[in-house]
Amino acid sequence: MTQQELRLIVRLLNVDLDGGKKIPYALAGIRGVGIPFGYAVTRALNIDPELRLGQLTDQQLAMIEDCIRNPEKYGIPSWMYNRRRDIQAGKDLHLIGADLDLSIKEDIQREMRIKSWRGVRHSLGLKVRGQRTRTTGRKSGPIGVVRRAVEAAAKESSSQ
Repeated sequence: MTQQELRLIVRLLNVDLDGGKKIPYALAGIRGVGIPFGYAVTRALNIDPELRLGQLTDQQLAMIEDCIRNPEKYGIPSWMYNRRRDIQAGKDLHLIGADLDLSIKEDIQREMRIKSWRGVRHSLGLKVRGQRTRTTGRKSGPIGVVRRAVEAAAKESSSQ
């Protein structure tokens, strides 16, 4: 494939990506990969980040896929990984896709099992990160607000 051809959809790491976007922005469509990590991948592989994803050859796409799976092999610093100091593995990891979702669920289950403050908040369905709960995060409809239907019913009853 030449550099001039543009594939509109590129399959990478079991995700269909937009081939018309610049490489870092297209890679952000993969769960666990953000725009800064996409730039780091392009720098590590000496690929121009201004190119469109659909312009890359199959060999370059394979290199990008390998770099995302094994970033330590390509010299990407560990502070860019999304799973630092993993409890089970004991090292820095970069997870993508379903592995990332599974690890987040396991973390929440561990918090709930040890009954930490965050775990209790998760189990009760409340906000976890210190947000206010006096007025927001309520499960039912608006409180203290006259709804249109009630207001219309009140007007009808008063007009009769």
